Amino acid sequence: MSAATGAVTDALRDLHARFAGVDEGELADYIPQLALADPGAFGLALISMDGHRYSTGDADVPFTVQSVSKPFVYALALSVLGLEEVSRWVNAEPSGEAFNAISLERVTGRPANAMVNAGAIVTTALIPDTPASPRFGRILDCLSRFAGRTLDVDEQVYASEVVTGDRNRALAYLIRSTGPLPVDPVAAVETYFRQCSVRVTALDLAAMAATLANGGVNPLTGDTVVAEPVAAQVLAVMATCGMYDSSGDWLLRVGLPAKSGVSGGLIAAGPARFGLATYSPLLDRTGTSVRGHRAIGTLSQRLGLHLMHNPALAASTVTLVTTADDLPSAPTGERERARYERVAVVAAQGALDFTAAERVLFALDEQRPQDTVGVVLDLLRVTDIGTVARAMLRSGLARLTADGRRAAVADPDGRLREPGGGAADPRCFATREEAVAWCTAEQAG
Repeated sequence: MSAATGAVTDALRDLHARFAGVDEGELADYIPQLALADPGAFGLALISMDGHRYSTGDADVPFTVQSVSKPFVYALALSVLGLEEVSRWVNAEPSGEAFNAISLERVTGRPANAMVNAGAIVTTALIPDTPASPRFGRILDCLSRFAGRTLDVDEQVYASEVVTGDRNRALAYLIRSTGPLPVDPVAAVETYFRQCSVRVTALDLAAMAATLANGGVNPLTGDTVVAEPVAAQVLAVMATCGMYDSSGDWLLRVGLPAKSGVSGGLIAAGPARFGLATYSPLLDRTGTSVRGHRAIGTLSQRLGLHLMHNPALAASTVTLVTTADDLPSAPTGERERARYERVAVVAAQGALDFTAAERVLFALDEQRPQDTVGVVLDLLRVTDIGTVARAMLRSGLARLTADGRRAAVADPDGRLREPGGGAADPRCFATREEAVAWCTAEQAG
């Protein structure tokens, strides 16, 4: 693990250690194959808008996507048909009911939203089906592009869903009896079962959530999976409907667009910030992962991730990534410049929160080749450092020091220091030049 970005991984590891022992909840035994899952499995993953990947625990253990597929198939339908056409068939109002409830408008039979099963079945049925581009082929390709790799179907889970899926079949026939189901109920549900049986990992789900958070652009591949307006529309429905009858409480307390699945997957998206996912198959009464719910809720509170908080400006935090020999103040002598070449320099600006601090830490790692002996963090143009960002930066600098490098900060106001000071405080200097000089002094000695 890199010395600086370990601060983010440490946060995930702490959550894993804190909640791994929670044994509340039940496996989804109404789908027999899901009841075979390891109840102790627990993984967390986070992917930033810059494509930085962080994970811990069982983040690479495969499981089926189940209802976490719904936002992404909804995105596909919106991309193909547009919001107005999709809204003719599926509403966008919170149902206040369970995922498998009969949430249909009395007159039209239109499902409440695309996150409940009734709405998801209609949304799946809306995807065009042609000999050249079969409906499920389109769906699988879409999910794969969101994940950034080719996904496949767990045929055993699919077979288990087919055997036990009578309630979903009943929903499809009930919708068809009132009008708004554009295809045969049998065909609609068969495709829906296959969609739910697509195999993913927590890292895949983090990439998928990050793609929505990044305006439809996969931060790992650079692929524009859906247009930005579509990503925004999907996030809006996730925020209001993604957690079923606990959506309001989730948005109030956690404050992130989210979607759960009965196999234990749970995603959350921080628009323009990150995609987050957990996997743990023990579920609460709403069909949501118990450990995942607690982990994401705790992380949101600890790192100030609530959607209604004001985030730092994206892509404007890190203003300089270089080595000291490229600075205007660098010496001209060959020997002196060789010493300066071994000191990395990263400068930041603006207000630093979790997202901004993650960018700074990643930049420190990027500019830390194996032969670097010192690192200078320039905070002269930083206007504010939040509590979370301060802790992350201190942790990152401490890791660099433990890794055998000198770490100095251009921080005349000492904003990275703890009140009262201490041995763990980073070395702070009034100017960048002084910080660089301190990092090069040991080499000269």
